[in-house]
Parts: sequence; structure tokens; C-alpha cells
Amino acid sequence: EMLRHRKKALQIVKSLDAFPKTSEECVKTSTTGGTCLVISLLVMSWLVVMEMMYYMDTTFTYTFTPDADFTEKLKINIDITVAMPCRFVGADVLDMTGQQVMTFGSLDMEDTWWVLDPDQRLHFEGVQRVNSYLREQFHSIHELLWRSGYTNIFGDMPRRRSFPDKEKDACQLHGSLEINKVAGNFHITAGKTIPLPRGHAHLAVFMDDKDYNFTHRINKLSFGDPAPGIVHPLEGDEQLATKNHMTYQYFVTVVPTYVNTYSHRGSTFQYSVSEQNREISHEKNSHGTPGIYFKYDVSALKVEVVERHESLIKFLTRLCGIVGGVFTCSGLISRFVGLLVSCLTCRFFREEANNGKFEEKTSKLLPGPPASLLLQSNLTQQPDAAVPQLTSTTITPITADPHISDALNMTCAGT
Repeated sequence: EMLRHRKKALQIVKSLDAFPKTSEECVKTSTTGGTCLVISLLVMSWLVVMEMMYYMDTTFTYTFTPDADFTEKLKINIDITVAMPCRFVGADVLDMTGQQVMTFGSLDMEDTWWVLDPDQRLHFEGVQRVNSYLREQFHSIHELLWRSGYTNIFGDMPRRRSFPDKEKDACQLHGSLEINKVAGNFHITAGKTIPLPRGHAHLAVFMDDKDYNFTHRINKLSFGDPAPGIVHPLEGDEQLATKNHMTYQYFVTVVPTYVNTYSHRGSTFQYSVSEQNREISHEKNSHGTPGIYFKYDVSALKVEVVERHESLIKFLTRLCGIVGGVFTCSGLISRFVGLLVSCLTCRFFREEANNGKFEEKTSKLLPGPPASLLLQSNLTQQPDAAVPQLTSTTITPITADPHISDALNMTCAGT
């Protein structure tokens, strides 16, 4: 019973088959068609391989949304060397909340030498070249940076191996500060910081003018946690002061960023910067306080970077479109090329002429039905009538074909 129902179901499915099927007798092969088929298969294979490579690759989407996380802290990572001893240097942060600077933490300050040893100089110059290239070519290689997975592209500064035979003349400030996510400024000036109820002050009464030297080197300046794909524009920057009383101002715009890639997931910050420097001289009507100022502001928009693959449905749809499109176009091209070749070689017109001559020759060779059929029809119509005897055993053939003549002679002899 189950076998009978199965056969019935197969017959129903078979009756629904509406795809055109051409028998082999009706298919005409040609050199043009074979050539187009080979070319089509090559093109199709190349397109399928490229489509698979595109599917295996990932794409990035960038979404801008309002930043509603106001309670998040902003971490500043700092490693700056100033060409003054640490007893003359003070560093702190001021923001719009008016909180005491001591609540944000403190930086480690170590006396060192300004001149780097050969290994350190080579490393720092490499950082300068690479970071300069990244800043200029970021828009063309940003996807490569997101996929890299490297949170520290440059590596750490090597330890000093050669020690100059002189007193230490520079101060290295390094560490991290947890500050509020509001506008403010981080500055390095002359004199130690003295906290006050409504702010702070820098005490530099024991310094002479020749002690001021704000030549500085930025080894690290970043915001938030390390993340791949983030370029810090100020890293590798080095400024040599030509005057004692110089002020360097860096205007930084910090953008909250959420990274969701296959190599990293988490929140961080990236920034853009513009800089300005000038000499402080009251005689030249250039007022201010000499020092190094990083004036930052936090953007109200948050950037979300998401890495994803193309969906499988789209990939299969594109593959079907490639196969069907190539076969359809190759068929049209094959017919057009075949017709063009036929016209150029006059084969089409020659075949038409040959077909016309063949039909005319056939009509002349066969004017009527064969004699054997006529004799058979007469015998069947008059079974009782006397059949006249032929006096001759031969008959003049109506055609020059020997097979037809032999057939007619045998028929006449039999009767």
C-alpha cells in the first residue's frame, strides 16, 4: 500500500515538471558555442572565487549616537618628558566641576636626562615616522588597523643603557589620571602645585628666567583603555623651545568610541588635536603663563565601530545571480557570434540554396506513388476479377535508382 502511494506521489510530482527539455537530436553543436562555453566557465569560476573572498572578508559599520553616559570617568594616560628638573615642574588638572586636583590622582615624576641613548633615539624616531604615516593615511588603512588587534603598535621605550656623565636635567612625568568626562585642561607649568579652596596655584618664586625650559617630548598621550585601531596623534611629538618663556597649547577633542570587532570589544576614546605655541613677553604685549597646556573637550556624540560578515542568504543569492547571468549572457553572445560568422562566410546562404535544390530534385524523382502500391491497391479492390497476365517480365523503371527497379521487377514477376 505504501509503495503504491509512493508511486502515485512520484507521478504527481513528475506531472508538475514544466522545465523545457530538448532532445539530443535537436541540439546542434558548433565551435563557436564550445568556445563561448569554455570562456563562460572560466569567467564564472573567477567570479565565484572573488565572491567567496568577499564573503570571507569583513566589513565595518560606523554609527553615531548621543553619549548618554555622564557618570563615566575619563582616563588620561601620560608619559611626557620636560627638559627641566622635577623640582621646578608641577602638573595638575582643572575642569569645569571645580573639584580639587588631588582627587584625580597624581603622576609619577622621575629625574632623567633629556638626551636619549642611541637605542632610545632610534625607537623614538621610529615612533615619529610611523605615527606621522598613520595620521596622514588613516582613512585608507583604518580598516586594517581595526583588524590588526594591536593595542600598542610602537612598543615600549627601551631602557637606557648609556648614562651621561652629568647631572640629570629633565623630568619624566608618567601615569594615569581619572577625571570627569567634562571639558577641562591638563597643564605642566613651572613651580609646584599649592591646593587652594577655590583652585590652586603654582609656586615658582625660587626660579630664575634661565631655569625655564619647556622643551618637551610626548612618549604617550591617550584617553581611555587601549584598543586596536585607535591612533593617538600626539605620540612621538617633540618640541624644542627656542625661548625660555614659551607656552605650548594643544586643543584636544575627545570622542567616546565603542569598538566591537573580532579582535577586541570594549569602550575607549579617540581624539583629534590642533596646536599653537607662542612666546610669553610682556614687552611684546604677549601675556600669559609659560607652560604646556592640553585643553580638552568631550564630544556629545559616541562612535560605535562594529565588524561583521555578510549574511549567508545574500552570499547564496549573489552566487545564483552570477551563474545564471553568465550562462544567459554567454548564450546570447554565442548566438550572435554564430550568426555573424555565418554571414561572413556565406554559409547561411549556401545552405539555403542547397536545401532548395534538394527539394526540387526530390520532387522530380518521385512524381507519384510507386507501382507496387498501385498494383496492391487494385488487387485488394477486385479480389474476384480475373487478373490479366503480363506478357513481359520486365518493366521500364520510372527512376534511375537500381534498388527501386529491382523492387518493381520482383513485384511484376510475382504477379
